[in-house]
Amino acid sequence: MSTSTSEILSVVESPAHPDLSVLYRKLGLVPHRVHSVREAIRWVKKSPPAVLVGEFFYGWGNNYAGVNVSNLDVLLASLQKYAPACRVVVLVEPAERQYVDKLRALFEVHAVLVQPVAASDMEAQLAPLLVS
Repeated sequence: MSTSTSEILSVVESPAHPDLSVLYRKLGLVPHRVHSVREAIRWVKKSPPAVLVGEFFYGWGNNYAGVNVSNLDVLLASLQKYAPACRVVVLVEPAERQYVDKLRALFEVHAVLVQPVAASDMEAQLAPLLVS
C-alpha cells in the first residue's frame, strides 16, 4: 500500500468513535470522515479507500437483524465490489465483541478493536499495512 495516496475512511456513527486524524496523517494516510453507512457507500464508489474504520452495532431487533448481522454488512458487501483491496478495522463496544465473529464469518476484517480505542492500538494495526 503506497502511503502517498492512501486514504482512510472513518464511518463515525457514535460519540465513542475516536478522532485519530492526527495519527492517520502521521502514518501518511489522508483521513476522511462520514457519518452514515449510506455516505460511506457513496464515498467508496467514488474514491475507494485503502482502509475503512467502522463502528460495529449488532442487529438486536433492528430492521437488519433478520438478514444482516450488523450495521456494517451492506457497506462491507459494497467494499467487495468497489474496493476489494480495502482493509477493514472494526471498532466495537465490549458488550458486543462476541457478535463480531458473526460478521467476520461473512466478510474479511483486518482487525477488531474494542472501545475505547487509543491511538497506539490503531497504530499497531495500521503501521504494518503501510510498509512499502
